[in-house]
Amino acid sequence: MAGLTLPLSIATRAALAAGALAALLLAPAPASAQQNCGNNGAGFDQWLAGFKQEAVTQGVSPRTVAAALNGIAYAPDIVATDRGQKVFGQSFFQFSDRMVANYRIQQGRQQIQKNPQLFARIEQTFGVPGAVLVAFWGLETDFGANMGDKPTLRSVATLAWDCRRADVFRVQLLAALKIIDRGDLTPQTMRGPWAGELGQFQFLPDHYLNYGVDFDGDGHINLIRSAPDALASAANYLRALGWKAGQPWLEEVRVPANMAWEQADLTIRHPRAQWAKAGVVRAGGGQLPADQLPASLLLPMGRFGPAFLAYPNFDAFTEWNNSLTYATSAAYLATRVTGAGPFNRGQGDAIPVLSMAQVQELQRLLNARGHHVGRIDGIVGAATREAVRTEQMRLGLPADSYPTAELVAALRAGK
Repeated sequence: MAGLTLPLSIATRAALAAGALAALLLAPAPASAQQNCGNNGAGFDQWLAGFKQEAVTQGVSPRTVAAALNGIAYAPDIVATDRGQKVFGQSFFQFSDRMVANYRIQQGRQQIQKNPQLFARIEQTFGVPGAVLVAFWGLETDFGANMGDKPTLRSVATLAWDCRRADVFRVQLLAALKIIDRGDLTPQTMRGPWAGELGQFQFLPDHYLNYGVDFDGDGHINLIRSAPDALASAANYLRALGWKAGQPWLEEVRVPANMAWEQADLTIRHPRAQWAKAGVVRAGGGQLPADQLPASLLLPMGRFGPAFLAYPNFDAFTEWNNSLTYATSAAYLATRVTGAGPFNRGQGDAIPVLSMAQVQELQRLLNARGHHVGRIDGIVGAATREAVRTEQMRLGLPADSYPTAELVAALRAGK
């Protein structure tokens, strides 16, 4: 994402779903193409010629194919950037302190105040409130100020040839051609970050193609230049991710010291009445409604840090970006825009944070015990947190899903 050091972008999340996307939008490349792809440009021109023919069979006009892809060259700098990405390992405190900045809170509120009719119409149409939209808008591109300026087609074509995520980016290259063919953008105006995201909400081309909305009524979907189109398209995408109108997404709470910590997990939902019975209260000390609205207890820094109730709409945040740190920060920023105060930091900076090397060791130890945490990447994602919780319960430790040096030491000792 241009101008920002963010975790797992829309592009990365899409990459994790490579098989599903490829099956939906583009047949796999011939085996010969798969065998010849690589970290250099040898064979790129031959592959591109074959892709041009395939794009025409997928319904893209030959004129668009020629205008978009003639003269496109392999870009080694894009591959180098892709290979050189640093995995995201910041804690919730580190990330939210930097990204949920006062200027984003203020600008988000100002955007809604300046365009009340636009945001009201979007919420009426898609059910997504303005605070949620401006939170993503601010985090993704600083409200359209940092969208990137690399030629998208050059980037996406290179990544579609490169072996690492070829199937994902062949989908994106075909979608980019269809956007041009539809008349929304030209090859020259299709510019963004190195990985091919487009517009004020950093949509990948296939999201642009499938969820883009012409909300300013000019007959084109322009997520780069038109804020109404971009905002409405983001709302349309969130609705597709399951957003429910009129429902909350995140609420800060206080929890008792004798909490059943093993219940603090996004996979566990209880009615608010049950959380209230367990002693959970609102951040200001008020009682939770004794109703049946389901919620999960989220402890992003463990039992000594802030606590939130995450409602079903929080799922849309984790679907938008599967980094729990990013999703929680975006949801928290949206609550700040609505007027909520800063969260209670608990023990704050005294809460230990494992280094990436320690998390990688923890992931290896968890895998050795039969868990499946995915790639050993130093990122405490959902699978790692679930495995941590399981091992904490087995070892009789407070099972708050937060990784600690104590847990690493216990697993290293073979306990």
